[in-house]
Amino acid sequence: MYKEAAILQEMGYTLWQLRQNPPEHGELPKPPVLAEKIPMPEAHALEAALDGATKSALSGLASDKRAATIATLDWTALTEAIQDCRACGLCARRRQAVPGIGDRTANWLFVGEGPGVEEDAKGEPFVGQAGKLLDNMLAAIGLRRDHKVYIANAVKCRPEGNRTPTAEEMTVCRPFLLRQIALVAPRLIVLLGKSAAYSVLDDDRNLSVLRKKPLSFGAIPVVVTYHPAYLLRNLPEKAKVWEDLCRAREIFQESENSILAEGGKK
Repeated sequence: MYKEAAILQEMGYTLWQLRQNPPEHGELPKPPVLAEKIPMPEAHALEAALDGATKSALSGLASDKRAATIATLDWTALTEAIQDCRACGLCARRRQAVPGIGDRTANWLFVGEGPGVEEDAKGEPFVGQAGKLLDNMLAAIGLRRDHKVYIANAVKCRPEGNRTPTAEEMTVCRPFLLRQIALVAPRLIVLLGKSAAYSVLDDDRNLSVLRKKPLSFGAIPVVVTYHPAYLLRNLPEKAKVWEDLCRAREIFQESENSILAEGGKK
């Protein structure tokens, strides 16, 4: 059995196969290999749309001057600003801020809620059981966190007791997240949980409403699904997340095919 099948089984999914022409030895087909990031003929249009989306989001923030400054930072300065931030009360009890991790030229950006105890100790997002589940989710669609994937959170410091961050806390941290989106310039954004959806889309509707809607941030397609930590407490919801991940993969592949077709014309 392929590694992907074992991963899906661990995530709790039942794998169905067609009776016609079954593969030998019960093997399952591997997911399609996802294309590497390639130069986009319409890159200037995406950049302009992304810049417009970022400016629109920033315009709603209370600290416009601070947000405008953050929007100019490079990766090094942004990481230092996150680590030194004292803009809200979350900094009081943190061990360290958790900026993000992964490939800074990623095709895929995954956004979660905020650091937990283990993330606060290690300084990386999604470690521990929720992190292992996220890694399995990535592997199931042919991804891994160190290649063409970047992982960030709505807030960069751990809320006490691992509670949900408040709207005010997310608003204070939003310029950091928006700058990460601009620097990565991903082809697809996957929002894990309601806090992530609120931070990126400024939308506080239930996930059940947002999950299957066609959403975007500027020109970047957005898929909303449940947070891995929620899945650990609600195992039956894994099937819904698998649907969302498959849809995300389809959206991404359609985008890549379109880019390849456009490039072939030139």
